[in-house]
Amino acid sequence: MAVILLFSKINSAGLFGLNAFRVTAEASVSGGQPGLDIVGMPDVAVQESKARIRAVLGQLGLALPAGKFTVNLAPASVRKTGAMFDLPITTALLCLNNVIQTELDDTAFIGELSLDGALAPVNGILSMALELAKSGIKRLFLPAENAREASVVESLEVYGAGHISQLIDFLRTGKGLSPEPRYIPASENLICAEDFAHVMGQFAAKKAIEVAAAGSHNILMLGPPGSGKSMLAKRIPSILPRITFEESIETTQIHSVAGMIDPREPLVTRRPFRSVSHTASSVGLVGGGSVPKPGEISLAHNGVLFLDELPEFDRKVLETLRQPLENGDITISRASGSVNYPCDVMLVAAMNPCPCGNFGNPKKKCTCSPNQVRAYLHKISQPVLDRIDIQIEVSPVEFDDLSKRTPQESSAAIAERVQKARDIQAERFKGTGIKSNSRITSDIIADVCRMSAAAEDMLKRAFDKLGLSARAYDRILKVARTCADLDGSADIEKSHISQAIGFRSLDRKYWNA
Repeated sequence: MAVILLFSKINSAGLFGLNAFRVTAEASVSGGQPGLDIVGMPDVAVQESKARIRAVLGQLGLALPAGKFTVNLAPASVRKTGAMFDLPITTALLCLNNVIQTELDDTAFIGELSLDGALAPVNGILSMALELAKSGIKRLFLPAENAREASVVESLEVYGAGHISQLIDFLRTGKGLSPEPRYIPASENLICAEDFAHVMGQFAAKKAIEVAAAGSHNILMLGPPGSGKSMLAKRIPSILPRITFEESIETTQIHSVAGMIDPREPLVTRRPFRSVSHTASSVGLVGGGSVPKPGEISLAHNGVLFLDELPEFDRKVLETLRQPLENGDITISRASGSVNYPCDVMLVAAMNPCPCGNFGNPKKKCTCSPNQVRAYLHKISQPVLDRIDIQIEVSPVEFDDLSKRTPQESSAAIAERVQKARDIQAERFKGTGIKSNSRITSDIIADVCRMSAAAEDMLKRAFDKLGLSARAYDRILKVARTCADLDGSADIEKSHISQAIGFRSLDRKYWNA
């Protein structure tokens, strides 16, 4: 007859949003009515683990002996959600029954059990693995499909198992499993099928997009149907700067929580480009749900959020973007707690100037009434418009540009300039937490955005003549700083101010007309 201990505990981790926390599965047995109770604020999925665990132990011939078994998921004051606690609870019970006698103080377990004992993958593994490593855990056992993702954490020895019997045999004999090699992504091939070399003309729009990519500035493209707005937007990924390892980890954590990780290539190694339909709800865009999941703006973290046909979005949905665009993160509050997701994105928006699309088009007549044009444009509120650094008008391509087929500058050439400008910014903001010029804070803007006398005089005259707000003033300075970085200039010159002011003309032309 097996020797039964009175108490055992196994390390694990829980997750709420991106917030991972260490959990200890404490198991005890006492006399009384046979049964298995799970306490410690478990949700329904955790409570249902009792049926899964009993079925698996029965299949393994390791059914629990008579006695009242209690499992506490500590800390008991924090709600536990999901099925990732199946494996740590089962391991704690097996230790209690002396089936496993290995010392497990520096070891953690995460995983969901299928009824046949197979280990099913769970979401959010990277966040939990990072938290466990930070708390002193040295070994982590989890489903085989999650192993490569967790192996990114250098200080953890990760073991992936396909079936719980493999894990039990390894803990009893030391055989059958081996540590997962640390995952190092292959060198990313940055060649994109969508290349700016295929875009004829549109020189002003291309330059504006280059500046936007170099400083991660929000950009709005306005023009008639067929002018190439969507085509230009789809080529933006081809010129974005390389993603850093820290940014890759941040982005992967969000995608892992959302269940969007490829187990074969678990690290996000390219900046995301999320194209969102105008039918998206506010929950789909900024996140939400009873257990808050990341929305499209968080899935685009460190990359691009593309909103085509901007006025077709519900106005209330667009208004939910105001705070996230300003702060670079989004807090979602529920009765069960608050979740904070990062969303430092480059917003790319495109729109027609009116319902028919031809308002302001010199070659086609607009069929909309002035009231229709005004109502259409004002679906975009001034506060949302104020958060867009660069506004450009995209005109239809001229026949000569199309017919001559003059060779155009490639994305690779533009990307090289963008990367050099972003490298300058990385050096400038080292140790500050700021990643790009678009995030320059008001306390350092005067030091970072030094202007020549001529540039300062031009900005002063523009401020007085155009009646710019303080927010518009700051945004012009930030864009001018990026223009200067692209030119390799330490100070902002008159030409950079002129260029930045030119990128802020559409609100005066269309919205204040």
